Amino acid sequence: MNLALLFGASSGAGALLLLSALLRPRPSVAVQVARHDAVRRTSRRTLLSEAEAAASAAPRRALVGPGSATGRLVAALADRLEVLSAERGWRLHRTCADLAVLGRGTGEFLATKVVAGLVLLLLAPVCWAVLRVCGVPLPGGVPLPLALVLGAAGFLVPDLALRSDAERRRRDFRRVVGVFCDLVAMNLAGGRGLPEALLSSASVSDYWALVRIRQALANARLLGTTPWEALGELGTELAVPELVDLSGALGLASDDGAKIRASLSARAATMRRRDMADTEGQAGEKSQSMLVAQLLLCTAFMVFLAFPAVSNLVGQS
Repeated sequence: MNLALLFGASSGAGALLLLSALLRPRPSVAVQVARHDAVRRTSRRTLLSEAEAAASAAPRRALVGPGSATGRLVAALADRLEVLSAERGWRLHRTCADLAVLGRGTGEFLATKVVAGLVLLLLAPVCWAVLRVCGVPLPGGVPLPLALVLGAAGFLVPDLALRSDAERRRRDFRRVVGVFCDLVAMNLAGGRGLPEALLSSASVSDYWALVRIRQALANARLLGTTPWEALGELGTELAVPELVDLSGALGLASDDGAKIRASLSARAATMRRRDMADTEGQAGEKSQSMLVAQLLLCTAFMVFLAFPAVSNLVGQS
């Protein structure tokens, strides 16, 4: 009875928190300013290419539908959580950098964490009740600890998935930065100035990384800042140190075209060697993992072959 009361109280508290996050009271001045800051950060975040955005939105539309109740509920929860995080001053530096690389919003990520945690939290008691109805004898203390463990796992798993996806995305962005350095060096060799060479090199393709660089350069032209400052801000936002280093090098040598060309060529070669070394290291790790799996498989097979003989010897003794 006590466990049932405790589980009911925790479920009620979770439902109350969800309703308080969804319900919209009269917004105060702080909420309005936080919402404005969130919209401004979202508008400054570089857009993905149209093909990639359509590809990423298609599964979502197929899952919840643009006008379904589930889609509206999740969108309202995401909007509310983004405003709440901005109002409370939650920094989330690493998470914001990962979300910026993936082109996702903070509210969408927080809503995913909350929904996944609640779904897995309610999954354990529902399964326990179904099994009890079917006649499976289960102790009454199982649902609460299992629900807490599953709820915590559902709340933390999106963070792990975000880290993995963002790291893969940054690795791809680093490769593009190396190619971008080569393109800028070739444009400088053709007689173009540094700003024109940067914008022309970023306009050769609609790949998502070049789109991010191109829009950062276009925003710098509109805001009246230098292109290398825009690249540095983009590198800081995405947590890509190679782009920040490139910005510093361009800022220091912006008046000497020959040295810029040599520096960019050397930087691109260094990035390629580093990427090759990382790729070889990952291949070596996978080879070692396969070797360990093969050793475990051989050991299990040897135990399987030797078990009858050992069992007979032990039985005779």
